[in-house]
Order: sequence, then C-alpha cells, then structure tokens
Amino acid sequence: MADAPGNGQNGNSSQSYELRLMTEEEFMAEDAAPPGILVTTFSKLLDAVNPAYNWGRRYSMWPMQFGLACCAIEFISQAASRYDFDRFGWGLTRASPRQADVMIVSGTVTKKMLPQIVRLYNQMAEPKYVISMGCCANGGGPFKEGYNVVSGIDQFLPVDVYIPGCPPTPQAFLHGLMKLQEKVDAERVQDVAWYRRGQTEEIPVPILGPDLIDPRQVPELQVALKAAEAERKAADEAAKLAAAAALAPALAALAAGQAQAGQAQGPAPTTGAETLPSGKPKPISGKVAKAMRERGLTPGVDPIPADLLPPGAGQGD
Repeated sequence: MADAPGNGQNGNSSQSYELRLMTEEEFMAEDAAPPGILVTTFSKLLDAVNPAYNWGRRYSMWPMQFGLACCAIEFISQAASRYDFDRFGWGLTRASPRQADVMIVSGTVTKKMLPQIVRLYNQMAEPKYVISMGCCANGGGPFKEGYNVVSGIDQFLPVDVYIPGCPPTPQAFLHGLMKLQEKVDAERVQDVAWYRRGQTEEIPVPILGPDLIDPRQVPELQVALKAAEAERKAADEAAKLAAAAALAPALAALAAGQAQAGQAQGPAPTTGAETLPSGKPKPISGKVAKAMRERGLTPGVDPIPADLLPPGAGQGD
C-alpha cells in the first residue's frame, strides 16, 4: 500500500492505491488494455497480414505452359474468351518453371515422360502447387496398369487438387481452380514450409530402365532382394533334402536286390580273358578258341565251356 497526496482544500487528504503485477493472461485480455492502446502479439499480427498476402497470391497464379495429352486441349480452352481464366489472374502461362506457380498435369503420364515432369517440378520456386487434371493423371485412366503408363501422378508429386473427368469439362477445370484458391486462402505465413529455415528437399528424379525405379525406394528394394535371395537358397536346400529323402528308400531297395542277386548266382564265371601278373590278358589256345567259335561263342568274351578246359583246370587257370 502507498499514500499519494490529494488535492483537497486543506491539502491533508490522501488517496491510497495498490501496485500489483498483472499476469500475461490478464494483460492479453481484451478488456484489460486501456482505451486507445492496441495489445497484440507477432502471431496475431501475422494473422492480420495473411488475408492480404493470400489475396494477392490467389489472383496471381501463373500456370506452367505445357500439356501431355487430350486434357491439354481443355486446358488451352480456358484461355479463350468463353471461359477466360484470366479473370482469376491465371492467364499468364509461363514456359519457364522458374516463373510458374502451378503445374497442371493435363493428360496421360507415361513412364518416359515422368522423369522430365519431376525435374520441372523441382525447378519451380516455392510456393508451388500441382493440379492433377483428368482421370489419366489421377489414376491412369483407361490405360491403368499399362506397361508404359504411370497409375497416378500422385505417386511421385504432391497433388493439391484433383479434377475428375475424361476429359474434364472447362467448368470442372474452373471449379478446381477455385478450390486451389480456397486452399491458398487458408494458408498461414507462419505455418508454410517455404518460410521455415533450411531448404526443402527435392523429389528424386525417377530412373527409367526396364521399368521406373523410384530412388526413394532403393533401400526397400535392396532389403526385398536380399530376403528373396535368402528365401530362394532356403527353398533350394529344402528341395535337395526332400529329393534325397525320397530317393533313400529306392536306393536301399536297389542295393538289397543286387546283394540278393549276387548270392543267388554265386561267383561270377570267368570269361577266359583273365589277366597275367603283368596285366596282359591270358591267351586262349587255338583249339579252344576254334571250338568256341564253332559253338557260336566269342573267345575272350564268353565263358569257356567246362568240357573244353584241360582236365583238373579251372576257369581261372
């Protein structure tokens, strides 16, 4: 408490007052500010700037001047007097991506054209937007799952507005244009990416080979390839083990049959082509060979008949 001198007649009157610190919530309350004093914050100040800032941007969109297929004819018709999208400030189409604000993907996106589209998008300055025009750009259209067609440009670029139709009518295009303007109106300077610190990352340009390869998916593809290779090796080993297990009974039965056949036949007869210690075949006498030929036998191949052997001699003698 403190006493302050008053202005009474005798000069002795006093007025008491209290000094108290206000909290931030009380200070920011609308009824706490004295008359004639504007209390605000930086965020509220930007909220006051956003409408004027976005109003200027929504009526000065410069589309990129390129087309892909039949939807581009509908895009071109917007510049004629019947629809005249210059009423919305969109009439200044730019052939350079560095001066364009909107990329209108109008038509079928082929795998051969996609790397060029992504490269052009990366060359556009922020803020930039993408309109997918027509069912071909939206999801492949009648060429979906074709060997040379991308099933939707949104697989590689961030799309802001989709315009359906095959092809979309000019009225549908104007409706998509106004939807993009509504999105621009809702943006706040303090939230958009292009006013933050650091650089925005570019979208990797797809690699065109036997098929499109997205560089962002290379680590996933490497993991998938390693898993597939390991699975293939495991399947091969399992197949080998299964084949060996299936052949084991057959091999055992064959070995048992051969053993039984050998026991039933006894020792194998000699053919007369026994070898000497030097390794040369033992000679057969001419009489024995002649007698064998007369019987239709081949000397050195067929066994020598027992009656042609000398008395007391065996097959090995």
